[in-house]
Amino acid sequence: MASLNISLPAALRQWVDDQIHGGRYGNASEYLRDLIRKDQERQAQERLETLLLEGIRSGESSPLTPQDWAELRTEVAERLQRYRVDRGKVSR
Repeated sequence: MASLNISLPAALRQWVDDQIHGGRYGNASEYLRDLIRKDQERQAQERLETLLLEGIRSGESSPLTPQDWAELRTEVAERLQRYRVDRGKVSR
């Protein structure tokens, strides 16, 4: 695991220490990793919301037919298979 040194003002360092002493985290690294993961999740959620809004604003919608659903299922199954092959989870 790579290390990273950061400098914090006293007030922020005290905040980190308080989080550790509160028992939720074992050390500053655990606390910072949790903050980074939460920020990653927040950004992913924002991206999803942006894509959903773009879809809503993209124009008139039309109902999906049974054929549309069948094509979607086929495409997803093919993508999943390619993903698994690319990741070495399935032999070629």
